[in-house]
Amino acid sequence: MPFPAKTSMRINWILLTALFIFASLAGLPSYAQDGKVLPLRLVDDQGHVFLLAHRAKRIISLSPAITELVFAAGAGEKLVGVSRFSDYPAAARSIPSVGDAFSLDLERLLMLEPDLVIAWRSGNTKLGIDQLERLGLRVFVTEATQLADIPRLLRTIGKLAGTLPVAESAAQNFEMALQRLKQQRATHEPVSVFQLIWPQPLITAGAAHIINDIINVCGGTNSFASLPDLMPIISEENLLAANPAVIFSSISDELLASNTYGFVQRFPHISAVKSGHVYFIHPDLIHRQSPRILEATRLVCARLGAMRAQ
Repeated sequence: MPFPAKTSMRINWILLTALFIFASLAGLPSYAQDGKVLPLRLVDDQGHVFLLAHRAKRIISLSPAITELVFAAGAGEKLVGVSRFSDYPAAARSIPSVGDAFSLDLERLLMLEPDLVIAWRSGNTKLGIDQLERLGLRVFVTEATQLADIPRLLRTIGKLAGTLPVAESAAQNFEMALQRLKQQRATHEPVSVFQLIWPQPLITAGAAHIINDIINVCGGTNSFASLPDLMPIISEENLLAANPAVIFSSISDELLASNTYGFVQRFPHISAVKSGHVYFIHPDLIHRQSPRILEATRLVCARLGAMRAQ
C-alpha cells in the first residue's frame, strides 16, 4: 500500500536532513591520531596536550638524540637548528647549532623562526623549556625510558613533520630487530651488571634509565635497578657490596685504567674486574635515545652471551 503524500514528503525531508548533517560533519576537521588529518592532537612526554594545525616545516632539535630521531623519521631536511654535538648522521653537522642543554643561544634560535622545537625532558631544563614557550615557540617534549619508546617517538615525529610513511618503516624495522634480540635472549640465570656512567663520583643507571631496559632485554640484572633515580650517585661501599659480574662503561678502557680515574685500581676485588669482564660501549650509542641504541643493545647482549658460554 503506497504511503500518503504527506508521509512520503516527511520521510524524504528527514533523509535529506540526515544526509546534510552527515556531509557537514564529514567536512569538519577531526583530531585523528594517525597523523593523516589536521588539526592533530598529541600528548608529549611532559603530559601536555599539543594541537598541530599544520605540519612542521622548520624544526629545531634540542639534543643530539632528537636530531638522529628526526633524520630517521624522514624529516632531516626540515631541521633548521640543532643542539651542539649533533654529529650523526653526517648531514647534521652542517645545520646551525643553537647551543646545548645548559646554554641555549636564544637570539639565534629565534632568528631561525622554527614552527616546532623538540626538547628532551631529562636533558633540557624545565626552566629553559618554559622560557621557550614564553617566547611563543611551540615546544614538544620527548623522553625514552624503554627501548619500545624509540619506535613510538619515530612515529610521533613522523606525524608532527608529515613524514609518517618513512617514520613507520623505521619504527617497524626497530621493533623487528628488538624482537629478534628478545627471542635470542638466553634463559640462563641472570647475570649481575653494573653500568658505569661516570667514575668520580660513581654514577650509574637507575630504574628510570633506558640502559636498565637494555640490560633486562639481554637477560642481565641491573645491580642498581632498585634505585628509582635516572642516574643515581652511589658509594664505593655500594658497588663493592653489589659485586657485579659484568661492568659496562661509557668511559674508554684507557681512561678507566689511567691514574686520572683509577677505577680498575680502586676495585680490583670486584668479580667483573678480576675476571676481565669490563667492557666499553661508546656513549653515543648507549646514551643517545635514538635508533642507534639498538647497536649498543646488540653489544650488551653479545657480551653477556659470550660470558655465559665460557
